[in-house]
Amino acid sequence: MDAPFLEARGLTCRFPGVLALDRVDLAVGRGETVAVIGENGAGKSTLMRILAGVQPPDAGEIRVDGRPARIDSVRAAAKLGIVLIHQELNLCDNLDVAANIFLGREPRRHGLIDRSLAAREAEGFLRSVGLEVDPSTIVSRLSIGRRQMVEIAKALSVRARLIIMDEPTSSLSQRETEHLFRVIGDLRSKDVAVVYISHRLGEVSEVAERVVVLRDGRNSGELRREEIDHARMVKLMVGRELSQLYPHQPRPPGEVALEAAGLLTPAHPGHPLSFALRAGEIVGVAGLVGAGRTELLRVLFGVDRARGGQLRLGGRAVEFQRPLDAIRRGMGLVPEDRKAQGLFLEMAVRENLSMAWLRQCGVFVDRAGERTLTRQTIEQLSIKTPHDRQLVQHLSGGNQQKVVLGKWLALEPRVLFMDEPTRGVDVGAKQEIYRLMDELARQGVAILFASSDLEEILGMSDRALVMHQGRIAGELARGQLSEESVMRLATGTAA
Repeated sequence: MDAPFLEARGLTCRFPGVLALDRVDLAVGRGETVAVIGENGAGKSTLMRILAGVQPPDAGEIRVDGRPARIDSVRAAAKLGIVLIHQELNLCDNLDVAANIFLGREPRRHGLIDRSLAAREAEGFLRSVGLEVDPSTIVSRLSIGRRQMVEIAKALSVRARLIIMDEPTSSLSQRETEHLFRVIGDLRSKDVAVVYISHRLGEVSEVAERVVVLRDGRNSGELRREEIDHARMVKLMVGRELSQLYPHQPRPPGEVALEAAGLLTPAHPGHPLSFALRAGEIVGVAGLVGAGRTELLRVLFGVDRARGGQLRLGGRAVEFQRPLDAIRRGMGLVPEDRKAQGLFLEMAVRENLSMAWLRQCGVFVDRAGERTLTRQTIEQLSIKTPHDRQLVQHLSGGNQQKVVLGKWLALEPRVLFMDEPTRGVDVGAKQEIYRLMDELARQGVAILFASSDLEEILGMSDRALVMHQGRIAGELARGQLSEESVMRLATGTAA
């Protein structure tokens, strides 16, 4: 590649007990879209934080336009034209779109903020990303996809020459994702480079001109456009062939563990839901964004009160006032948002893993038992952590997800609900989670999981419930599962 806009050489970064980056190299050309992929903990986030001025490296060099660059702050990175768009968008929900775009750089007139000028200039940047929205709109009223476009418009307002996108489609619908790809194409034509980080390898194949792969904090390999395919990317990421990503083998289910009859959720009170879940069975819940999958799991676990209908557990009618009632009945929920709902980020791995188990200890905590439980769970789930006192917030996304799972395994649940069980998780960690799901089913645990990953639904389900606009549009046995059959039900077009 001739004269790259940005070149990083030998970047090294250490944290207590962890070598996050070990002499990593990266080059990005003007107007080039480069995907950086790797398993959780491979060093992707650390590399991006260094390039964006959030985290200083311990060694190595960064060159911009062929000259050495000192990037010791986010402001310094922005002056060089480098902007990072975080997975958790960094916007002020209580301010309007124009105020967010120019936050800290507001145009002024006679010493006061010129809001009309800010709105006019914001309109131009919004048009450049194809977003038709009034600049005076409060950001909290926008969808996640539109907020993503506001972030890109904000980056363009500082004359960004390189935009780093961290898991940009993790919360986007298919239509919003397609729009994002069109915007990336437009950025390329304007000589704006993009570094694209994603676990969704299908998207990487579609959008990237080049792929850089990290493994265990080091460069593992690089693929040119004509070399990019799923098998090559996986092999470079994990160092081995993944011939069987989905290990689940169907087996005869046991007795009915959970049965819903005419269940009404607060989000869709006009659509009664009825289904049964058997011991040792893995049932997927498919559907488009807003179909009601998460709302169903929340009612089943007692997070939200059902508006009507009946729930039977082991043949007996139950009514959950709160999640603790469900937990006492042998149920667990792995939530969609692990950071906000599944973990105590500022607490240690040990404390998170033992949190649900502690209620069995009575008045005094069994510290010896807690240490034994934690050690066994870390080994069982292959959680990568230097020690059990490590704060959960410092673990990779895949290992955080394993901690959420481990918390429930300590209670030996009879029924386990999982909402987007592998969101933001790399392909290696996905396989480990799938292996665990299969093992739990083998032990007789009934699993109901909701997923927007169609391959996951097809690969792991004994059968699938497909939701459309709050109702169960149909049920598909494993032999009936296909992309076409699921999507016809999910879009309401099935005959």
